[in-house]
Amino acid sequence: MKTVKSFAWLIGAALLAVATLSVGSPMQPGLINADVLGNGALGFAMGGMIVNRDNIANLFVSLKTSFNNAFSAVVAVWPDIAMKVTSTSGANDYKWLSKFPKMQRWVGDKKIKSLEAFKYLVENEDFEATVEVDRNDVEDDILGIYSTQAQAAGESSAQLPDELVFEAVNGAFTGLCFDGQFFCDTDHPVTNPATGAKESVSNKGTAVLSAATQALAQASLGAAATAMGLFKDDEGRPLNVTPVILLVPVALRDVANTLYTADRLEDGKANLYKGMFKPVVSPRLTSSTAWFLLDTTKVIKPFIYQERKAPVFVEQTDAQSDDVFKRKMFKFGAEARAAAGYGFWQTCYGSTGAGG
Repeated sequence: MKTVKSFAWLIGAALLAVATLSVGSPMQPGLINADVLGNGALGFAMGGMIVNRDNIANLFVSLKTSFNNAFSAVVAVWPDIAMKVTSTSGANDYKWLSKFPKMQRWVGDKKIKSLEAFKYLVENEDFEATVEVDRNDVEDDILGIYSTQAQAAGESSAQLPDELVFEAVNGAFTGLCFDGQFFCDTDHPVTNPATGAKESVSNKGTAVLSAATQALAQASLGAAATAMGLFKDDEGRPLNVTPVILLVPVALRDVANTLYTADRLEDGKANLYKGMFKPVVSPRLTSSTAWFLLDTTKVIKPFIYQERKAPVFVEQTDAQSDDVFKRKMFKFGAEARAAAGYGFWQTCYGSTGAGG
């Protein structure tokens, strides 16, 4: 009769053979020789994934791929209304906006533009999003949720510039710009070249954006465009401001689209602004009535996205780290350093939409 060996006996014999070939002697119970596992050093077979350096590295490569794919899929709005400034320090000073030189006839000595005393400092801030990965989930190969979290981190990282820029937009009536005034204000100081005195110039209104009648459209959108067209520099020369974007909250989407596409307004009269000001609708705008007319055709745009450190995927995968050793937690996430601020107030006209 043939002798039938038990399954346990066969497994034991196989492990003994592997141990003998690997180290020339039986292994200590519970350990798998590092050479058998390859470059991953010691690992522990837990019925799921073996936790070693190679497998952890491969896991986080996969998570980084999920992060990057989600990051790339985001369609950002901020490039439509803001310029990107690369920062190399903790903060940038934009007081140079107060005296941006224009070409002029060279007669006699050159005219030197001196900077105003007011400092407009935009300080970078730190941002992060961190996810913990339980070592038990790695051992048990329960990792699907972390791929979703990596995608969410990538999406959130790509949206950071939008969040910062629209924070600046929402604060346009209360946030200071380079001349020490609120970005949208009624009394920006501009020098009258004839008298040398400072005069107040407004880029702020209260009109309700309306497409109900031609008269109301002229009193809101038309008045804003006219005011921007009249902006001049300190030497009395027109700045050639040409608004092209109408930035509105969701509540004003239909009004903005009507003003942009309709041949006639609700009173049956001709729409004087058809095709002139492209609507940009953002749910990030917190006021349901405020709207902004923007000139984004210039090098200096209305808003600034200042980037010190672009969002980047980071990870903590060292099995000897305190978090892994004491709490069995690996980590991954994203880090960034950035800020937002205001460019030329002359490239923006803001209305609170409060009426009156």
